[in-house]
Amino acid sequence: MEPIIQIQNITFAYGDAAVPALDSVTLDIYPGSFVTVLGSNGSGKSTLAKHLNAILLPKSGKVLVKGMDTAQEENLIPIRRRVGMVFQNPDNQIVANVVEDDVAFAPENLGVEPGEIRRRVDESLRAVGMYDFRMHAPHLLSGGQKQRIAIAGVLAMQPEVLVLDEPTAMLDPRGRREVMDTVEALCREQGITVVLITHHMDEAARADRVILMNRGKLVRDGTPREVFPHVEELRALSLAVPDATELVHQLNAAGMDLPADILTAAECAEVIGGVLCR
Repeated sequence: MEPIIQIQNITFAYGDAAVPALDSVTLDIYPGSFVTVLGSNGSGKSTLAKHLNAILLPKSGKVLVKGMDTAQEENLIPIRRRVGMVFQNPDNQIVANVVEDDVAFAPENLGVEPGEIRRRVDESLRAVGMYDFRMHAPHLLSGGQKQRIAIAGVLAMQPEVLVLDEPTAMLDPRGRREVMDTVEALCREQGITVVLITHHMDEAARADRVILMNRGKLVRDGTPREVFPHVEELRALSLAVPDATELVHQLNAAGMDLPADILTAAECAEVIGGVLCR
């Protein structure tokens, strides 16, 4: 399978900064995958995200989206049609006073035919579970609902890749769960490639692949079960691990012999129960 995004040895620095925000990063992202990028503040994860749809351009190296170089100006619109981006604060992406008008905004600006816009708006709102709110005022919705509307607005452009830069950072636990359930369903059920920037370990544990960054470099790349057992390494980077992984790590340090790649509370309960029942 060919990568949908190819990141080839890119380096990027803000202004005259002596230390680059990205330092020789190489990475392939494959169609239909759910990829999480983790790192502490200043690790380069958000800078990387902004390179995926040409918000930022590398100082050296290349980013290719379906073979299109993001540095070539004629590729800008085709790339942004394929790679949609959702940010932390949904209020910054909502531009209309009625939900369905907001979702229609991007395809209208792309010159999409009105009948097709109507179909896309309805389809996108259904995909994020917000169709029944199509005539509501966005400012009256909860944070989680607003973020799902922002996602619907991007989906109306029919992207193949959805990049989300800490989309749950401003949400309460219920809103976080709503957004993450929506994002995972878009990947698993519709085949949309998802790249999620987050600092919530439970969100990262839902992905197929976890990319760990530090000081602009990619330092680990694998499945959640491959990355999270490296508890001490993550702590050294000021990162946590899923609660279940942390508990197993502490129990093993106290002398138990449990699988280190436990990710969920249910798995943790099952293995501990198995040991206690022997």
